[in-house]
Amino acid sequence: MPTPTDGLPKIGAPATRALTTAGYKNLSDVIDVEPSELARLHGVGPKALRILNQALEDYGHRLM
Repeated sequence: MPTPTDGLPKIGAPATRALTTAGYKNLSDVIDVEPSELARLHGVGPKALRILNQALEDYGHRLM
């Protein structure tokens, strides 16, 4: 089973590129980040935020 440090979930190339460029390489990197901060990244939209939040919920976390 994957863990929060195994990378980002499948959220699409633009969102993945935006997050990794900003330094968010793993799901655990976004645990303490405000969704509004992530949404400011070009390529990260509502769908990507929803997928990230769902993935975090699998580990008992949520976007702030």
